[in-house]
Amino acid sequence: MTAAGPASGRAAFRHPAFTRYWAARFLAFVAIMMQSVAIGWQIYDITRDPLSLGLVGLAAFTPAIGLALVTGHVADRVDRRRILVVTYATELAAALLLLALAEAGNVRAWPIYGAIVLYGTARAFAMPAGQALLPNLVPPEHFANAVAWNSSAMQVATIGGPAIGGLIYALGAHVVYLVSACLLLAAVLLMLSVPRPARAGPSRRPPVTWSTLLAGIAFIRAKPAILGAISLDLFAVLFGGATALLPIYARDILHVGPLGLGILRSGPAVGAMLTALVLTHRPLTRHVGRTMFLCVAGFALSTIVFGLSTFFGLSLAALVVLGACDMVSVFVRQTLVQIATPDEMRGRVSAVNSVFIGASNELGEFESGVTAAWFGTVPAVVIGGLGTLLVCAVWAWRFPALRRIDRLERDRL
Repeated sequence: MTAAGPASGRAAFRHPAFTRYWAARFLAFVAIMMQSVAIGWQIYDITRDPLSLGLVGLAAFTPAIGLALVTGHVADRVDRRRILVVTYATELAAALLLLALAEAGNVRAWPIYGAIVLYGTARAFAMPAGQALLPNLVPPEHFANAVAWNSSAMQVATIGGPAIGGLIYALGAHVVYLVSACLLLAAVLLMLSVPRPARAGPSRRPPVTWSTLLAGIAFIRAKPAILGAISLDLFAVLFGGATALLPIYARDILHVGPLGLGILRSGPAVGAMLTALVLTHRPLTRHVGRTMFLCVAGFALSTIVFGLSTFFGLSLAALVVLGACDMVSVFVRQTLVQIATPDEMRGRVSAVNSVFIGASNELGEFESGVTAAWFGTVPAVVIGGLGTLLVCAVWAWRFPALRRIDRLERDRL
């Protein structure tokens, strides 16, 4: 199978199971992104402390690292559709908890962190199950197209969710959480309607041992290109992620309020969505590894520009370019991991991949909060961008197999 696979840019949507799965994930992600704006604004409004914004990321990530071995094994032993139904229902419960706190006039940060931990626990199970289920919903020749459309849905949600959340925050945080809860309920119902595909889950279930629990880690360590791709994303976004500090930029540097915060949160997704749509019709066919490294460097430079900017238009443009560069890395990593992994291992490998993703995003937010508390907001973002450039250079030297990948094909990995 080549990355250029399907002749039609919409080939994945010929399969109803994928269409419903795609719609459920889209609605759930819109809900989560709406909540992220309300949570960030509420937390900073309550504490006025950059570190408190970093703790949002830590609260979301802690369950993922604590449950990493369990979630992957569950995804390889239980119907992956059922896992997604339960996790979306749990995210719905977290949204209702945030709604109740807002209605009660809560002015403390710790109950909000508790709701975030509940969401993080659900996501710890949802990410490996969702990633492992995707290859079961379309034939191999349409898989790269499905990855691109799945990624574009996430990016559209990341555009619309924060913008909608920032807009309706004017009506109160409780309205944001109420709308989020309705969207998550729709996601639960859609996932319940996904038919069981012929390959939905493993055909045999090995006994649970330390060897099977650690199989995902062992598999990735044996594949230098995969290890390089997911660890590059981990450290690049860990240092270069600035999204946790956007409430500070919106309030204190750019002075654009909650709506401006929503637009800034949407900026990376605009670039990512446009790139994902291009990839659905013109997927990467040559020089894949080299292109990914160039885009990671572009991500770093865009982060530095954003950190130094005091003009809303330039800041937004930098975030758009940042998202476009990141999308290429996401596409390569997701396609690389899934086509190189046998189905009976996908849950455990996806769980390890999910920990790397969570570490890059949520621990990146924590790192940004800590460095902002130490050095100031602008120096923290600039230092992070420079750190990402250094990571890119070191990984290009340390993982030559990843740098030299020409095509995304199973027999070339």
